[in-house]
Amino acid sequence: MDYTVILVDEPAAKVRRITLNRPDKRNALNHDLRGQVIHALEAADADPEVHTMIVRGAGKCFSSGYELGSGNEGQELPWYTAGGDGHWPRHVVGGWMRIWDLAKPVIAQVHGYCLAGGSELATGCDLVYAAEDAKIGYPAVRFGVPDMQFHAWLVGMRMAMEMMVTGDSISGIEAARLGWATRAYPEAELGERVLEMAVRIAALPPDLVQLNKRTVHRQMEIMGMRTALRAGSELCALGTHQKSFFEFMTKLRGEGLNEALQQRDEPFGDYRVAERDGEG
Repeated sequence: MDYTVILVDEPAAKVRRITLNRPDKRNALNHDLRGQVIHALEAADADPEVHTMIVRGAGKCFSSGYELGSGNEGQELPWYTAGGDGHWPRHVVGGWMRIWDLAKPVIAQVHGYCLAGGSELATGCDLVYAAEDAKIGYPAVRFGVPDMQFHAWLVGMRMAMEMMVTGDSISGIEAARLGWATRAYPEAELGERVLEMAVRIAALPPDLVQLNKRTVHRQMEIMGMRTALRAGSELCALGTHQKSFFEFMTKLRGEGLNEALQQRDEPFGDYRVAERDGEG
């Protein structure tokens, strides 16, 4: 694949790093970006010289979410998903869960905004290290229902409820305390700390790491997490038939993305929507 919206490097022996590279769009996840990330991770997983992978974002943030503007024009969906009502949430949830099924650990390095689809990508990774002042949230609940409903599993019922009924964000420190992130560090230290952990993991025998990664995921699946995420995609589909969703999309088409998001978030005083094209 010709990588046009990601950067791939090897910052240390046995470590492959993938950088989301649409900084002018706050790394909004268009079809090309999603497809190239998954392709690069799968290529690294198949490479015996790679033992662990890192995913990070270029510029001011990890990712502002799915592309809601015109950035998907002329692009095909990056993988096949059965059609019908709920196609989109099934498509993206199935894509991020492919990271779970890789043999090698994938680390998300989160700084700045990590919103909506961006938080789904990070959730699909095996380890998440966040900047202390990162902003992790799902503002799209202010006009719809999440595609990948991980919140109750990873931040607990009470905080999940608050995030789902407000769209408010949590900091990297809060995310680590609650369990969504593994640890939080000052942003100036984040890259170094993530690389240290990647090298530490890469020093272990990959055949054993593969099995030990699966032990954690299989236990979560036995408790029902994967089934719950799939069931949640059907609730997301139901959300697209609600009056409020229809009104928001009508406003978006008539007044433009930034204006629609500005009106959505203005009562809450958060998210500098005029600077981003994501959040879906």
